[in-house]
Formats: sequence, structure tokens, C-alpha cells
Amino acid sequence: MASLENTISISTPIVVDATDHIAGRLSSNVAKLLLKGNRVSIVNCDKIMISGNRSNIIGEYKEFLEINSINHWKHGPKHPRRPDTIMKKMIRGMLPREKPSGIAAHKRLRTFIGSPKEVKSFKKIQFEKAMIKKESSNYTTMAELGRTIGWTE
Repeated sequence: MASLENTISISTPIVVDATDHIAGRLSSNVAKLLLKGNRVSIVNCDKIMISGNRSNIIGEYKEFLEINSINHWKHGPKHPRRPDTIMKKMIRGMLPREKPSGIAAHKRLRTFIGSPKEVKSFKKIQFEKAMIKKESSNYTTMAELGRTIGWTE
């Protein structure tokens, strides 16, 4: 990451290819870039990996989905089910929410399922420290989690 910091200017949008990245490590790296003033787009959010036992991950997220308002479920909180919105909310949790710097940083973030044509012309980067170390069968993808909890493609 140290070499990446020296080569990228603040005005240049950074496009991160999130294929085979661990979700938490990717989020922390992207949050650091956002707080430095960079615009960051994350592509292939459906291919992000979550480490841990698949049944535990899905069970914990289903418990999280049960949290809602006492008065009526429409009053919130709204829980994301799409991989790109799950990732966006995960990164928001790593930014200072009440400070203007955190709010401005979150507005500079874009997440996508797949790779849209408006970011195909940019060079895509990957974080070596955030890549998975074992074979992919030991992880759960964001797409699998999303389909299990109610995401319809």
C-alpha cells in the first residue's frame, strides 16, 4: 500500500477490483483512502469474500435482520441485502459518521455489482494484504450471502 500512496493523486478516481478480497480488510483500506480525500469506486462487490463458517455468517446476518422498530417495521432500520449496499454500509461503519470529514468521505464512495462501462477505462488496483490466503472454498462470497438473505438479482 505504501507504493500505492506515492503514485496516486487525490483528483484521480481510484477503481478497486474487489475480486477475492476479504471484506473487512478491503473496507479498512478503502476507508483510509476515502479519508485522505480520494474518490474510490469498488467493482465486483458480489465476488468479495467473507471469512468464517458459512452457516455462522448467514445465521449472524439473519439475527441482524430481525432488528427493527418497536412501533412498526417500516420505521427502520433498513438492512441492506445487495452485495454492493452491504459493502457500502460496512465501509460507512469505518468512517467517522458525525464529523464532516466522514460524511464527505462517504459521499466519495461508489460500489458496483460487476464492472460498469463508466469505470472500465480506469486502471483497477487490488490490495495484496486484503487478498484471500487459502482456496476460495473456505470463504463465503457476498453474492451467496445476499441470495440467502433475500437479494433477487
